[in-house]
Amino acid sequence: MAETSAKKFMVFFSIPLETMTQWKQVDAQEREASEKKMMQDWATWSTAHAEMILSTDVGGKTKNVAASGVSDTRNDIVLYSIAQGESHEAVAEAYQSHPHLQIPNSSIQVMEIKPMGWA
Repeated sequence: MAETSAKKFMVFFSIPLETMTQWKQVDAQEREASEKKMMQDWATWSTAHAEMILSTDVGGKTKNVAASGVSDTRNDIVLYSIAQGESHEAVAEAYQSHPHLQIPNSSIQVMEIKPMGWA
């Protein structure tokens, strides 16, 4: 795939707060074993899709900015990636096999990034 023909995408990895709260209540040994397996599966998946993934980062604390002011808020986004691919469909389909989806109630959103056109 030529770099110039590749489209870019923001990929959001979400887990509902309720699911995260329930996960923290699972027996520590069971949780650690599941997390270790998922990390291994994630590394395998990432290696297989390395050409597509430009970066992956962990989300942090969130602020809501409105005309009335700035406040602390929460959302379900835990990670995000910048990915590239030939089409929106191709990138989204690649994420259908992502280990993140092993987490109950989790989801992955793929959003195309386009230039603003005024810069």
